[in-house]
Amino acid sequence: MTHALFTPIELRGLTLANRITVSPMCQYNSEDGSATDWHLMHLGTLSLGGAALVMTEMTNVTPRGRITPRCAGMWSDANEAAMKRVIDFCRQYGVAKHGIQLAHAGRKGPTQAPALGGKPLKPADQGSWVAEAPSPVPFAPDWPAPEEMSGQRIRELIGEYVSAVKRAERIGYDLIEIHGGHGYLVHQYLSPLSNRRSDEYGGSLENRMRFALELFAAMRAAWPADRPMGMRVSATDWMDGGWTPEETVVLAHELKKLGCDYLDVSSGGLDPRAKIPLAPGYQVQFSEKVKKEAGIVTMSVGMITEPWQAEEIVAGGRADLVAMARGMMWNPRFAWHAAEALGAETAYAPKMMLCHPKMRPQVFPGRQTG
Repeated sequence: MTHALFTPIELRGLTLANRITVSPMCQYNSEDGSATDWHLMHLGTLSLGGAALVMTEMTNVTPRGRITPRCAGMWSDANEAAMKRVIDFCRQYGVAKHGIQLAHAGRKGPTQAPALGGKPLKPADQGSWVAEAPSPVPFAPDWPAPEEMSGQRIRELIGEYVSAVKRAERIGYDLIEIHGGHGYLVHQYLSPLSNRRSDEYGGSLENRMRFALELFAAMRAAWPADRPMGMRVSATDWMDGGWTPEETVVLAHELKKLGCDYLDVSSGGLDPRAKIPLAPGYQVQFSEKVKKEAGIVTMSVGMITEPWQAEEIVAGGRADLVAMARGMMWNPRFAWHAAEALGAETAYAPKMMLCHPKMRPQVFPGRQTG
């Protein structure tokens, strides 16, 4: 029996074996932006679980673009070499394809790591820096105001993104995702709540989209034509006067013209006062809207935790892929277990195939292992 969740999908020259993605998850365990043995263990484990695509965490293109001093980076040769070691290891033993999410936190950094409280660092704190953003509007009243980016700085930053794209190609990533949501820099340009500029990058919807579109076009031109590139977006700010689902559809149309292969549709993150109605699959409605109205491949994320739930989302045409974060941390073998629950087939890492309950009696009849 065919199940939508376990059908392949093609994005340019990349074929994903199923519709399950491991969402990018910040780990706050990098050293000067470089991956460590933690990433080898973390991404290595997730690469073995049967998901078709494993995304590397939000990886920042400049030190000033981090959330915390321990965030991942892709601005130096050391960053590139450290992450290549991790991805080469994952490819050697796992079955997943690999993507990287490139980003800049804008006014949402610098902070402590969430486990340490997540409070904003003051300029005088060790390891701190001055944040940069579209406008000098702080994330919250008790946060330092960021520095407004000049036109020259915008052009410089686009160049830093392009350099990170070239590093990602040398590492061997299959896919790139630009982080344009969750209140980080690209989202800050899109939303009128954070973008108060009066130049060509602020004001009208066309102007507020300009940075995102110029950035995407430059990155797409630097990335191999046969490899997909997408963007994560927040479909709504959940705030009066903020970014809306209707504007997200307009953005999707424009990105599609530039060669965007999919939108990873999330929501929120721009303002801590937002009231978000959390519930299982609460963001699927936005993925469905963008998919139907913009005619682009979409990925849905947010409290998708059960096999039947993921199957219904894909089978119902509400999204083409589902992404899981906390659910994957809890159950790194979700894809295996979902296949069993739905009566479907999925790929297993060769060295782990014998753990499949259907395989043991066939290969070693009457024999116990371990």
